[in-house]
Amino acid sequence: MKKLIPLAFTLLASTAFADIQISNGYVRATPPGAPTSAAYMTLKNSNDSDVKLVGVDATIARSTELHTVIQQNDTMKMRQVDSISVPANGQVELKPGGNHVMLIGLDSAIKEDQEVMLMLNFSDGSMQHLMLPVKKVMPGNTMANGTNSSKEHKHGHH
Repeated sequence: MKKLIPLAFTLLASTAFADIQISNGYVRATPPGAPTSAAYMTLKNSNDSDVKLVGVDATIARSTELHTVIQQNDTMKMRQVDSISVPANGQVELKPGGNHVMLIGLDSAIKEDQEVMLMLNFSDGSMQHLMLPVKKVMPGNTMANGTNSSKEHKHGHH
């Protein structure tokens, strides 16, 4: 029994060491009756080893999938992937037109001003809870990263 104790401490230390910072996260608002939505965010890894996002749980959806977008001939296609790598001392952006989390089988429409809780599961066994705001994303606005219209900034209203 004594041999198990140091191993347990090692596992705890390595699990707590997963240092993923999450920023710019949001979930896309949906019209009533829409069966799916998507979550986007930037994952920054300040570890010396790669970590993978291997799964996401969302209370508002029956299931979730990790997706990437690939170009086949002249068409962009979504494809499910098992994981999304976050490189050591690097970051990966989940964004429209790229890697993202699909939320499938929604209980109800997701409206602006709501918050959605997600649980992210990483390859090293660590987990992170997130509360993400819901934002309206205009169709065809996938390339507008970094541009802010004055309508998006509603920080002053209560």
